[in-house]
Amino acid sequence: MTVQAIYLSVVFLAVFGCGLLLTYFTTPNALRQRLERFAQGAPAASSPGEGWIARVVKLTGPLAKLSLPEQGWERSPMRIRFMNAGFRGPSAPIAYFATKTVLAIAVPALWYFVVTVFGLRLQQQILLASLVLAAAIGYYVPNVVLAVLIARRKREIFENFPDAIDLMTVCVEAGLGLDAAMVRVAQEMEMTSPTLAAELHLVTLELRAGSPKEMALRNLALRTGVEEVDSLVAMLVQAERFGTSIADSLRVHADSLRTKRRQRAEEAAAKIPVKLLFPLIFCIFPSMLLVLLGPAFIQIYRILLPTMAGG
Repeated sequence: MTVQAIYLSVVFLAVFGCGLLLTYFTTPNALRQRLERFAQGAPAASSPGEGWIARVVKLTGPLAKLSLPEQGWERSPMRIRFMNAGFRGPSAPIAYFATKTVLAIAVPALWYFVVTVFGLRLQQQILLASLVLAAAIGYYVPNVVLAVLIARRKREIFENFPDAIDLMTVCVEAGLGLDAAMVRVAQEMEMTSPTLAAELHLVTLELRAGSPKEMALRNLALRTGVEEVDSLVAMLVQAERFGTSIADSLRVHADSLRTKRRQRAEEAAAKIPVKLLFPLIFCIFPSMLLVLLGPAFIQIYRILLPTMAGG
C-alpha cells in the first residue's frame, strides 16, 4: 500500500510539474510584455493570439532545426509554397518543419505503443519496417496538409477573380486609375473573398511604398500562384507598356475567365456520374439486392429445397 501511494504521488507531481511548466511557457505574462514594449519602445501591443503563436514557435524552434534546410531556402520553391498557402510570417517555416520533426517521432512512438498494449505479435523485420513507414507518414503529412491549403486558396482566388476583374473594369471605365481601382475592388471584395481582397490590398501597399507597378503585379502573381492571375499581370504589363486600353483588355480577360470557370464547373458536373458509379456498385446495389431478393431466397430455402429433396 505504501509503495502504491508513493508511486501515485510521484506520478501526480510529475504531471503537475509538466502542466505548470507548460502553463508558464505558453501563458502570456502581461507585466513582462509591457516591460518589453517599454524597453523596446513599441507603441502598440500585439494580440494574445500572436503572443501565443510566438511562444509556441519559440518552444519548437530547436525541433525545427532538425529538419530545416540549409541557408538560402528562403528563395526556394518551398518559400513560394508558403506564400501560396497564405503564410508570410517568419514563424511559418519554423512551425512547419517543427511539426514534421515531431510527427516523424510521435507517429512511430504511437504505433509502437499500440503494438505493445494490444500485444500484437510481429516479427522484428516487420516491426522495424512498420516503424520506418510510420515515421515517413508522419514526416510527409505536413506536405499533404500544405498542398490541400494551397489548392483550397487557389480555388477561392480563381472562383472570385472574374468578379474582381468585372469590378475593376467598371472602376476603370468610370475614370479611376488602375491603382485606385484596385483599392476600390479590395474594399468591395472583403465580404465575398477576404483572401483576394488581402492580396489586392498588398499590391496597393507596395505601390504606395514606391515599388514599380510591374514588380508589384509580378509579386501578386507569385504570391497567389494562380495561372489566371499570372496571365492578367502579363496583360496589364503589356497594356501599360504599349499604351493600349486597359478597360478593353480587362473586359476581354474577364470574359475568358468566366468561360473557363463555367467550363470547370461543367467538367466537375460531368465527373459526378463516374464518381457515383463505384459507391452504387459496391455499397447501394448489394443492399438493394439483399432487400429485394432476400425474402425470395428465404422462401426458396424453406419450401422449394425440402420439396425437391422429397421432404
